[in-house]
Amino acid sequence: MTIRRAIPDEAQALWVIRNEAIRFGCRDVYPEDVLQAWTPELMPAGYLHEIINNPFFVTENENGEPVATGYLDLENCAVEAVFTLPAYTGKGLAKQIMGAIKQEAKTRGMTTLTLSATPNARDFYLTQGFSIVKESLYPSALAGASLRCFEMSCDI
Repeated sequence: MTIRRAIPDEAQALWVIRNEAIRFGCRDVYPEDVLQAWTPELMPAGYLHEIINNPFFVTENENGEPVATGYLDLENCAVEAVFTLPAYTGKGLAKQIMGAIKQEAKTRGMTTLTLSATPNARDFYLTQGFSIVKESLYPSALAGASLRCFEMSCDI
């Protein structure tokens, strides 16, 4: 599997990866109506902005199609949008994405990264060197709800 920077023309495909990963991974964490509101088919314009303005990585499958994503939010020194298509879960792709994000952060002189993890993703981030700072509620305008999450940080 190849890891590379995302291109703006892939935005809709990356949005689909996000939505499928959330619907699959969070199905036992949040109510169905919240998941549906949080994963609309119509991609918000801000998502493309994130791809253009931040180091946004994808892992490709053998056919060159993106199957995992994640990016470094430069403004907040934060890991964002680490998602893997359900069919590719457990193959180490999110770990590859995390490695690329950490390397990019180091290159840019960052020493600490933060993130907000859904309960189902918490253990993955613990294996990637993150520690729980606190449990909180993340106010998601898209979901129209406050989502239970874990604020985490990692020294790099």
